[in-house]
Amino acid sequence: MLLHKITLQDFGAYQGEQQLDLRTQPGRPIVLIGGLNGCGKTTLLDAIQLVLYGPKAECSGRGTRGYNDYLEQCINRKADRSSGAAITLEFTISVEAEERHYKVVRNWYFTGSKTLKEFLTVKVDGQFSRTVTESWPDHVETILPIDVASLFFFDGERVEQLADPERAAKVIESAVQSLMGVGTVERLRNDLKALQNRQQLSGQQQEFLDKIHSLQQELAQASQVVSDSAQKLAGFTSQLDVCKKDLRTAEQDFARAGGNAFEQRKELEAERARIDELAKATDKALVAVAEGPLPLLLLQKQLAGVKEQARLEREADDASRVVGALEERDEWLIQQLTESLPAAARTALKKKLTDDRRKRAAAADLDQALGLPHDALMQLSALDQALVSDSARACDLLQEAADIAERLESADQQLGAVPEEQLIKDLMVQRKAAMDKVAVAQAQVQRGEALLAEATSREARLAAELKRAQRGRTEVEWQSEVLKRVDKYSDKARRTLEKFGAELLTRHIKSVEVAVLQSFNKLMRKQGLIRDIRIDTDKFTLQLTDSEGEPVDPGRLSAGERQLLAVSLLWGLAKSAGNRLPSIIDTPLGRLDSRHRQHLVDRYFPQAGRQVLLLSTDEEIDENLLGRLKPYIAHTYTLVHDDKTFTTTVEPGYWWTAGAAHVA
Repeated sequence: MLLHKITLQDFGAYQGEQQLDLRTQPGRPIVLIGGLNGCGKTTLLDAIQLVLYGPKAECSGRGTRGYNDYLEQCINRKADRSSGAAITLEFTISVEAEERHYKVVRNWYFTGSKTLKEFLTVKVDGQFSRTVTESWPDHVETILPIDVASLFFFDGERVEQLADPERAAKVIESAVQSLMGVGTVERLRNDLKALQNRQQLSGQQQEFLDKIHSLQQELAQASQVVSDSAQKLAGFTSQLDVCKKDLRTAEQDFARAGGNAFEQRKELEAERARIDELAKATDKALVAVAEGPLPLLLLQKQLAGVKEQARLEREADDASRVVGALEERDEWLIQQLTESLPAAARTALKKKLTDDRRKRAAAADLDQALGLPHDALMQLSALDQALVSDSARACDLLQEAADIAERLESADQQLGAVPEEQLIKDLMVQRKAAMDKVAVAQAQVQRGEALLAEATSREARLAAELKRAQRGRTEVEWQSEVLKRVDKYSDKARRTLEKFGAELLTRHIKSVEVAVLQSFNKLMRKQGLIRDIRIDTDKFTLQLTDSEGEPVDPGRLSAGERQLLAVSLLWGLAKSAGNRLPSIIDTPLGRLDSRHRQHLVDRYFPQAGRQVLLLSTDEEIDENLLGRLKPYIAHTYTLVHDDKTFTTTVEPGYWWTAGAAHVA
């Protein structure tokens, strides 16, 4: 894990946006950040832990405060509370030899209802990841477990406490378990045990087999019910056949005795009455037709003579009307002829017109013996049409009357064939009894069919369930063998892991012992003070031995020596874990004399890891020590505090470097 950049927005004493580039270079692993006491060095360390771990972060300024109270306290006093504060940390990690870039943003602010809201956003390789964001508390534990963070993010003034055997034991155990894989082995053993516990299915298997036995019994009973139901249905069907045969015999006897006609008597009487009404209506219609001009059909020859006379009288009347008008017309026409027309032509025309008048005058002299009116011909034509219509209507009514008479005769014959009730009463009783027996037998058959269908359905359902269960029994038996093998090999694997874990622990402990002792000897001014360092594999306690082989109580060491021992412990653990995590050291040289400070500067800081962030005062890393560290420094910053506004800004450079910020 390598830190790239941290951005603070109105966090603590840091007003506005303050950024620090934390990237290092090969051979230059150190980022030196200077600041006087109270300028915000520890706040910077807290910010890194807070952005990563949120409520779980062990921040120095939190104390016993609740998380929301602590977040509220961390908003810069000059900042707008509705905008709040934010921390952004960018870093890279290596996942399966591939570098992944993370950008974690944690911000919080007050809403209009004065409620504190906190948001976390995580981008991976520049893309927002909802999955990583939502599971960040668990995801960050895979990157840098919080139990291990104290090994790499620590306060130099408090690191001396790690020289205490109990505190050192907790740190050693945490490092060995988390960083060196020993805890993973133990978790594997526990997971295998949990797997074995989950695989205890013998009770379920027995329950499953009992269920199969119960299904077999239920299926046998269901099959017997099906057989019984089928037999009952066969008996009901046979009884129904007998009853139907008796009913057919009774119906035949009843029909031969005229029973059908007797049952239909009321319908026959009603039909006879309806036909009689039709006959009466037809007779009435015929009378109505006869009351009209229809009888004149008997005088068709006379009507034809009258019609001819009406025509002649009408023509004579028309001619008498025209003769006088024609004479005046002809006179006027002759007068209109010019002298140019030949005399013969005029004479011929006069003769033609005179002959025409004589012919018309002869027609007008016809004897009008009947004295018929002028429109008599039209009336006689209308009478002809009426006679044709009434004649057709009379023919239809006569045909209808004949059909009704036949139907009436047939109805009378049917009614005449109906027997008396006394003659057929016994047959009716017999037929009714036979019909009742058939109805009872049919109801029994229907009930029998329903019972058989229900029994058959239950039998099929139980058979299918048993078939599935029997397939499952094979699977259960196979699974039982598998579980036995799982249990057997899980025990074997757990024993192997137990041995492997013990060997791995012993190996890592020896590695840590060597690394811590080497680190301590590099840092100590007094060579030979501690000849050997041992770590108990059960309690993880430190055991120091002097040059004469006698045990050394850490409490007898000076404050500076205890601090160097604690630093050596952290350095040794980091080296044993591969130095893959950054180290952030706040107040790195407190309580140390000048020789020990030089040893830390020369021998520890440049080799503590690929990335080392030093948060120092001007008295810890002074101008002399700065010169010794300079070849290994990638970046320098100074935290400049304004005592009037109580705010801190980040300026490039360090005391005694070109371009460094002026510090009052």
